[in-house]
Amino acid sequence: MLVTLLITAFALTATAQSTIARVGGTVLDPAGFSLAGAQVEFDYSSGARLSTTTGSDGEFARSLPAWGAYTVHVEATGFATTTQQLDLSASTGNLTLRLERVASPSQDVIVSTDVGQISLDSPDPSQKVMVREELLDANPGRPGAPISIPGMPIETAAGGIKAPQYFVPGVAGDHGEPIAQYVAVGNYLASNNLSANAHGNGYADPNIYVSAVLGSVGTDGGAFNVLEGNHSLNLAAIYSPRPQVRRFITLTGDYRDIDLSAGLSPVDPAKKAWIAIEANYGNGLMRTLEHRQQYKWNAMRVFDPGNHEIALLSIGYYGHSHEGNLVPIGYGVQVNDTIDPRQQDQTHTGILAANDIWKIGARDELSSSGFFRTYNLTLFSNFGEGLIRQSEFRTVEGAEVRESHKFTSWLEVLSGLDYNEDDIRRDNLDHYLSADPHVLGPFLKVLANDITIREVAPFVAVRGDLGPHVQFYAGLRHEQIEMNNTDMIKPSQSYDAWRRFENPKATVAWTPGTGPAHWLPSASFSIGQAFFTQDPRISAAEGSTPEADVLASPFERSHSEQLVLEKEVGRTDVRVTFGRTTTTATLAKIDPDNGLAEDEGPGTLKYLTASVRHQFNFGMIQTIFSKADARDDDTGLPTLEAPRTIFDALTTLDKLPFGLHGRAEYEYVGHKLLDVGNPDHPEQYEAIPVGETRIALVRPFMDGRLQLGVNGMIARGYTGQTTETFAPGWKIGDSPPACAAGVDGIANNFNCGTVERAVGIRMVSWVGGSISWRFGNGN
Repeated sequence: MLVTLLITAFALTATAQSTIARVGGTVLDPAGFSLAGAQVEFDYSSGARLSTTTGSDGEFARSLPAWGAYTVHVEATGFATTTQQLDLSASTGNLTLRLERVASPSQDVIVSTDVGQISLDSPDPSQKVMVREELLDANPGRPGAPISIPGMPIETAAGGIKAPQYFVPGVAGDHGEPIAQYVAVGNYLASNNLSANAHGNGYADPNIYVSAVLGSVGTDGGAFNVLEGNHSLNLAAIYSPRPQVRRFITLTGDYRDIDLSAGLSPVDPAKKAWIAIEANYGNGLMRTLEHRQQYKWNAMRVFDPGNHEIALLSIGYYGHSHEGNLVPIGYGVQVNDTIDPRQQDQTHTGILAANDIWKIGARDELSSSGFFRTYNLTLFSNFGEGLIRQSEFRTVEGAEVRESHKFTSWLEVLSGLDYNEDDIRRDNLDHYLSADPHVLGPFLKVLANDITIREVAPFVAVRGDLGPHVQFYAGLRHEQIEMNNTDMIKPSQSYDAWRRFENPKATVAWTPGTGPAHWLPSASFSIGQAFFTQDPRISAAEGSTPEADVLASPFERSHSEQLVLEKEVGRTDVRVTFGRTTTTATLAKIDPDNGLAEDEGPGTLKYLTASVRHQFNFGMIQTIFSKADARDDDTGLPTLEAPRTIFDALTTLDKLPFGLHGRAEYEYVGHKLLDVGNPDHPEQYEAIPVGETRIALVRPFMDGRLQLGVNGMIARGYTGQTTETFAPGWKIGDSPPACAAGVDGIANNFNCGTVERAVGIRMVSWVGGSISWRFGNGN
């Protein structure tokens, strides 16, 4: 009996000792999203190796022999293995482990969220582009477009410093497009949109990033996330920097551009800190040289004190260029492609952002975040009717606090408060009356405003499982928006008003499992409402003075619905998306007289997108085809400048002869109407389809430390296609004569017998190269 008691006591003691050290946590991908199916292994100094696998929510738990020093390995398909030395104790038992980069050869660059995986941070089936460093060197993108987002063609005004225009099926663009962009700092989404901008509405510029530090870009199809606020009408794009960057120096160039970038980081890989700089000089796509200059810095530091993960991000940007204007298309040989040599752009911005993720316990997480930004723009442009100047200076600040709690493995909630303030000063538009192309001469003040936009938004969301095959997400974002517009020219049009919006979001996902219905596709259905802050000067330009009329203009509303069907057969993933978005107004092209986005009235967008992605042992291939119909609900006419057809084919090939890795992409943007005609200009104009084929090859040497690349593009069509009006008899190379000012002093809209033309910039084909050196082991 005594022996039995001793054995039992020993067994209980051993069991208690084996379970006294219990560790848990979350595995994240480079974009900061939870990663299911990752292998986590703990190697103890005694030689014991204990492993576990993350669940659908990216979380894991494991009992250890004791607290102490462990070597932790994290592995997941498609990502490079990460290893950390950790000293585990009861106070550090809740871990956040992040995979830093996509695996080198033989892995794809596209990671699509499984339709059946819903998280509080990413409830909508989204597409993430995980950036391959070695291919980025060979295909760094164009100025303003640091990387290519498959299925979202992008154009720059002339290759210059202006923000690019994204093409999404049926969505009208021209800089003021209703697409939200965010900078991901930890789990905080700092807005990159600039409301009521002097050059359009919702102006968002990915030019600010040093392309080598981007780890991923995620895109979702609608306003289905309570974390996304202003401007997320049709799409949201989230740019995520890498937590770690290897030391590098890279030189890329072609006959138009030269770019030098470099990155510094600590020798100790456990320290998550880096700084990257970039300098670019280029001459654009036209005969007239831009002499574009761009200078950037991006820097990041991540601290891991106890149960906290603190991320700090700093971004700085300066750009200047002498930019030519769009010219009539279809004329063959261009005699001269600059309407006015006085045209130029200058902009600079600085961003500081911070995020603190506090793992309070195994089930609770508290995040505190904030950012501050300054921005300046001075732009001289000639839209064919005389030189105008647009200028502004602004400060932007925001803060967020949110908490998530996990009740069980199948139910968790999120709640928080988001605040943003945009203070725009000297938001001016001037028209220069001089027709002399060598001097500015006298100018006429057209618009001058001081604007403040405040957004206060409490939000709540819940995610859960309804059995083994159904997941759901439901949330509500309550927006309270203040628009304060001080009109310097017409004080009677000043106003200060608040608006309230209830923005519900919901997603339901179903997976067939292994039962009789296993042959059916997974399905996800999402709905959401959102809003978009327009430029309050639209009302001022229209002469609306009553507050009730003014309030109808600065805020646009939308309601989105999306159905996603997905089926994986072998190594081929097929996804079909049906979407419908209704808006209270549709922004289209920038008006040449006042520099404001034209309000096209309420609209409905319907689209269908099909994508097929196949994974090979040596790479992948993906094709995306989108078809859309977008119309003005009042008139039934098509929405202007909204593409109807988009096609994208992308392949990534490793294990090519001679040790090469390759990437090729073809993008096609089909026809779109530029103008349906009006009594003054009855002609209808249709854009010329645009096609781009981009090819990149890279060859690593010296264990990956040295990488040589070559890239090129075969292009046809015109970028920046729109319509403009010109004086009678105007021909390429002429400076249009000034028109006499009207009674209102705004040159009677400069409509003194003008003619309308479809305009654009002829795209060019090119070839370039890159050379990159990574310090230390390149793999």
